[in-house]
Amino acid sequence: MKFKKLTSLAAALVLASAPAAQAQEVGSLNELLRQIERGQTQDSAEARQREAEFNARKSEQQNLLNQARNERTAAERRGAQLEQTFEANNSLLTTKEAELDEALGELKELFGVLQQVAGDTQGKFGASLTNLEYPDREDFLVALGTKMASSTNLASIEEIEQLWFELQREVVESGKVSKFTADVISDGEVTSGEVIRIGNFVMVGDGEFLEYNSETGALTGLPKQPQGRYTSSTSDLFGAQPGETVVVGIDPTRGGVLATLVESKSLSERVFGDGGPVGLVIIGLGLIGLIIAIFLLASLLSANGKVSRQLKNIGNPTADNALGRVLMAYTSNKSVDTETLELKLNEAVLKEVPKINRGLLLVKVIAAVAPLLGLLGTVTGMIKTFQVITLYGAGDPKLMAGGISTALMTTVLGLCVAIPMILLHTILAGRAKRLISILTEQSAGMVAEHSEAAHKA
Repeated sequence: MKFKKLTSLAAALVLASAPAAQAQEVGSLNELLRQIERGQTQDSAEARQREAEFNARKSEQQNLLNQARNERTAAERRGAQLEQTFEANNSLLTTKEAELDEALGELKELFGVLQQVAGDTQGKFGASLTNLEYPDREDFLVALGTKMASSTNLASIEEIEQLWFELQREVVESGKVSKFTADVISDGEVTSGEVIRIGNFVMVGDGEFLEYNSETGALTGLPKQPQGRYTSSTSDLFGAQPGETVVVGIDPTRGGVLATLVESKSLSERVFGDGGPVGLVIIGLGLIGLIIAIFLLASLLSANGKVSRQLKNIGNPTADNALGRVLMAYTSNKSVDTETLELKLNEAVLKEVPKINRGLLLVKVIAAVAPLLGLLGTVTGMIKTFQVITLYGAGDPKLMAGGISTALMTTVLGLCVAIPMILLHTILAGRAKRLISILTEQSAGMVAEHSEAAHKA
């Protein structure tokens, strides 16, 4: 029983250590021993093979180590040699620089000034309007500045004379009016056309002011042109003859004043833009009031003319005027007593009064409501201003300008509507009172005549 257990254990060890291809069922103890012997022989062969490979690689690694040591030694010797060469060259360079400084003498200071002038000139020319006509000079200045920045190159006489020529040409061109062809960017499109440069102040193209961007070198149209009184004479430049004098406004600040004029709003922009909805209501109300007042004034003038003609012809009353209708009422009631006639005439006059005063109340109401609407716009604008201050603070006045402009513009619009309406109402009321006074006067006169005739009878 024990022998069988030992055989099974040995077989398990052989199966665990031997390859899967060699694993087979063990039938006897002798066969087990033979398999163990074959496994030991195979393991010994593999171990010897690995040992031989290790020894071969060891020799190779030693050769690589020796080679690296030789290369390091050679690099150290070359480094020492280069260090000696560097020290010798550095000493020679110091000596040569001293000899160069001694040879240059005062010329060194001259070339330093020349370098500074070339750099300053490059910056000034880049922002100058004449750069559009003479773009090649910028390349010359860049090359000269680069050359002067080097300690090994010196400017030639020709280059110095060229720099002097460019400076003189800039002075001369700054006092000229020149016409040339250039590319203009307008609404995202590039078009080529004639432009006029007025000195070094402004550029004009197709009757409009242009803007020069010194960073990109592009000529663009302004987002909005100044008011017409500034651009009215620009188109005359393109048709002017040589020697002809044309008066055109220029910007001595080279864009500062022009930018301010562009940002300034026109009257229509202030009225319709800054006034807001309340301003539009005030304007509409003022137009309605003006139309009504003109209609009433024409009606009263016509009625006044007819009454004046009727006064010259009292004996022949007509129904096309107020006085004629009152006279007709007197003619139809001559036979009644004085008190009844007075009542009839008063009735006729009272019928004419509403016709004469028609529309006057509406004009008066508009004159009273317009400043109240202006006050409403003022309050609305101030609320908007306070909201902006709450959100962004009071550091930037431009953020508050919209609300303040609305507040002031609506007040102005309200007063501009109210003042004329009050004057028109006064004129209309005076005309109406004159007509009513004539009717009252004639009515009283007719009652007096009737009463005198009654007493005589």
